[in-house]
Amino acid sequence: MGIMAKMRGELVDIIEWIDDSRSTLAWRFPRYNNEIKNGAELIVREGQQAVFVYRGQLADQFGPGHYQLTTEALPIMSTLQGWKHGFNSPFRSEVYFVNRRPVTDLRWGTPNPITLRDPDFGMVQVRANGLCVIRIADPEIFLREVIGTDSQVDSNEISELLRRVIATAFSDMILETGVGAIDLQGKQGELSEKLREYVQTRVDDEFGLSIESIEMTISLPDEITAAMTRGVARGVEERGFTQNVGDMQRFQQGRAADAMLAAAQNPGGSAMGDLMGAGMGMAMASQMAGQFGQAGNAPAQTPPPIPAAPVFHIEQNGAAVGPYPVEQLRGVITATTLVWAPTLSGWTPAGQVPALASLFAPAPPPLPPQGPGSPTPPPPPAQ
Repeated sequence: MGIMAKMRGELVDIIEWIDDSRSTLAWRFPRYNNEIKNGAELIVREGQQAVFVYRGQLADQFGPGHYQLTTEALPIMSTLQGWKHGFNSPFRSEVYFVNRRPVTDLRWGTPNPITLRDPDFGMVQVRANGLCVIRIADPEIFLREVIGTDSQVDSNEISELLRRVIATAFSDMILETGVGAIDLQGKQGELSEKLREYVQTRVDDEFGLSIESIEMTISLPDEITAAMTRGVARGVEERGFTQNVGDMQRFQQGRAADAMLAAAQNPGGSAMGDLMGAGMGMAMASQMAGQFGQAGNAPAQTPPPIPAAPVFHIEQNGAAVGPYPVEQLRGVITATTLVWAPTLSGWTPAGQVPALASLFAPAPPPLPPQGPGSPTPPPPPAQ
């Protein structure tokens, strides 16, 4: 190989970045010891930005397009290298390609629960997790603060940094807004936008990043969720009782359901405790019925309470749910569905429980057609 051919082989003619991944944020063109020749071609694709760095100093930047590197195309490089009247010889410069497309696969979460003060439950610990979409907004800041001398920067390299920033911002936001635990889940959309603003102020000037969006899911402790569920059910029950004072059966069913739920959650409980719970429910119903009777000038003698209808827990997907009255189970369970009630010794197939037999009784056949010559059905028995 001749000397001229060898020299041509050491010069860079085309500078471009072909990357089919969305996780690479920045990439340095591998110039090695080669020099960029005068008039070399620079190809910058959509979603990219090329940045020239000369002796550690940021020089010219190029957006998407096809360029020929001349004095006119490199005004800052011309000043830094002293090209007053143009250049004809090769030059040395580092070229970085920056990915300007959004990175959508950054997941975050609070490593430790955040403690907040709730007016109903006192001190409550909550967690949060979600998805964050980022984009490089200022390549100059990103190059100076993040890339440094690295030849390539992947989203994984800054994901841990951003997770810490988002978790800290979430804690500060919750404590500053003073939102209670019950209101957190109902305001997740509003709080997600506020969290994005908190994070943006911390990464804009520091890392040159733009937080496009943040999705957030807030998790409350299991005991808080269970208490909220019981509170909603109790509120519905009491409203129904107030609207229809005469419907004592609904009130007794609710009290019986609470008693059975407490018994199911306390395996060490005794049958005497279950009977006491049911007795308290009936006594309360009797007392309230007596008070309404006295208010309406009713007779002094109070009738005994109506017996509570049986309710059952059922097995669904390996978990116990309920309790439900018998009529609510019609069409929901089959004869092989496992059910439980305080009167049963254990989980029993529904088809073997007499109280549920009506749910699986065969439907009566259709009536015979009525017409000339059809037999006349016998009259109903006398009352």
